[in-house]
Amino acid sequence: MPQKLRVFQKLQVAHSALFRAADHRTRTQIGLTTSQLAVLLILSRDDGQPISEISKTLAMGKSSLTGLVDRMCDKGLVRRSASATDGRVIKIYLEELGRTTLEHGAREIKQYNQALLAPFSGDEQATIERFLTHLADNADTIINGTQKGAIK
Repeated sequence: MPQKLRVFQKLQVAHSALFRAADHRTRTQIGLTTSQLAVLLILSRDDGQPISEISKTLAMGKSSLTGLVDRMCDKGLVRRSASATDGRVIKIYLEELGRTTLEHGAREIKQYNQALLAPFSGDEQATIERFLTHLADNADTIINGTQKGAIK
């Protein structure tokens, strides 16, 4: 791989540009940020999660996520409820409006994925998926750890 390819910088620029565009579109089309839409997606797969679990999944700070969930509660998309087994734990649940909004949001995400992958062959798409999965699963090791090629 040529060293002139600045993967880290390109990923940062691509991430910023992509999410800026997606945020603009999701705000316009469904009235949510991409982070709010991500919370709805997470809850649709496993409803009734504590904020700590949602924050881990999103790699987002709990304090930032708390404010985001507050705004989603105000919109009637989700609700907070004490855990039945441990009253100290507050879980987040989808409300009916959140489910309806998610249906529209899921169509948006499907369009984003199709547009992102359209220029690439099936083999290239598989490589992209493998690369992104590798990054997500190994980010800490790549940057800090023992993997071959990790920063020293």
